[in-house]
Amino acid sequence: QVQLTESGGGLVQAGDSLRLSCSAPGGAFEMYSRAWFRQAPGQEREFLAGIDRLGATTLYADSVRGRFTISRDNAKNTVYLQMNSLKPEDTAVYYCAARSFGLGYNPHEYGYWGQGTQVTVSS
Repeated sequence: QVQLTESGGGLVQAGDSLRLSCSAPGGAFEMYSRAWFRQAPGQEREFLAGIDRLGATTLYADSVRGRFTISRDNAKNTVYLQMNSLKPEDTAVYYCAARSFGLGYNPHEYGYWGQGTQVTVSS
């Protein structure tokens, strides 16, 4: 069983940066691919970025490529999402997810989820 906990959300201004963290205390953290999604009110959950088990392969949505960077530190059981040049349309609840192998855009392919952390970007 993988338990995920997000942190680092908050209220920022447009153009600011924010780093989200997703910890997974215990469990075989290094055995799972990780991804970040977000969901704004009334919208579907959107894939943002994914990283494989060893951090060798990453995948990004077009909407955030070049602004967001995903990374992981297996020694700390933590995955990060560095978000730069934030925009008001980035406002959403951000979720960390895990799957046993591979990477993909479909949230239904991820079996483990955190509770989410709110990111609000004011104009």
